[in-house]
Amino acid sequence: MRNPTGRQLRFGAELRKLRERAGLNATEAGQLLGIKQAQVSNMEAGRVGMSSERVRQVACHYDCSDKPLVEALSEMTSQRTGGWWDQYREMLPTSLLDLAELEHHAQSLRDSTTARIPGLLQTREYALEIFRQAVTELPPPDIEHRLSFRIKRQAVLFREDEPTPYKAIIHEAALRMKVGGPTVARQQLQHLLDMSERDHITLHAITFDSGAYPGSGQSIHYAHGPVPQLDTVYLDQAHGLAFLDAEAQLHKYRTLFSRIEALALAPEKTRDLIHNVMRDM
Repeated sequence: MRNPTGRQLRFGAELRKLRERAGLNATEAGQLLGIKQAQVSNMEAGRVGMSSERVRQVACHYDCSDKPLVEALSEMTSQRTGGWWDQYREMLPTSLLDLAELEHHAQSLRDSTTARIPGLLQTREYALEIFRQAVTELPPPDIEHRLSFRIKRQAVLFREDEPTPYKAIIHEAALRMKVGGPTVARQQLQHLLDMSERDHITLHAITFDSGAYPGSGQSIHYAHGPVPQLDTVYLDQAHGLAFLDAEAQLHKYRTLFSRIEALALAPEKTRDLIHNVMRDM
C-alpha cells in the first residue's frame, strides 16, 4: 500500500482534531462508530478512503456543528486520485509532490520572498540557474526533473476555466539580483510584468527603504483551503519544505502576511519599481 500523500495525512489529522475536540479517545470513538480502534487509527493516519456520507456520520457522532468544515472534509474524500505530480514519484522528494498537490487544490495562494522570485513566477532560465547553484550539486537528470516539475506547478495560474488567485510580495533584493546574468534577469523581470497584468495575479514589492520587516528572514508560502481551518503554511528551508497547519500557526502567519502587505508598495508602484530595476541593469 502506497504511503498517504500530504493531503491524505491532512484529512486524517483533521478527523483526529474533531475526535479530540469531542473529548473522545480512539477506543471510545470506535465504539460510537461501530468499528475497531485500529480502524479509527487508520482513518486518522490517512491510510483508508472514506465516503462523503461516512465523513458526515463521523462528524455527527463527534458533535461537530461546523457545517462548512464538514462539507470541505467531505469534498476531500472525492479527491483521493493522483495528479500529474505522481509521474515524479521516486524521482523527487515526497514533500515536493505534496506541495504540487496542495497548490492544485488551493482556493488561493500567497507568497512572500526576500532573495528569490517565487517559484510560481520563475522563468525556465531563472529556475535552471537556481537549481545549478544548489548547495548539494545536482546531477543533470535531477536538474531536468526539478525544472520540468517547477514549470508544471505553474499551471495553476493558467487554468482556462478558473486560474488560482495568486498574490506575491517580493523584496527589492530579489528583483535586483542578477540570477543567471543580466539577460536572464531582465527576462525574468519582464515575465513578472506580464504576469502582473493578469486579473487573478497581484504583485507587491518591499523596498530597501522599508528596512527590517516581519518575516524578512524567510520565504513564506500560504495556501488557502475551502475553509480557514484547512489553510496550510509551507516554509522553504535549507533541509526541505516544512508544512504547518496548527490553528495557532495559521493565525500567526495570517497576521504576518497582513503586516508585510501593509508595508509593501501598491501593484502600480511595484510595476514602476520593476521598470526602474530593468533600466538599471
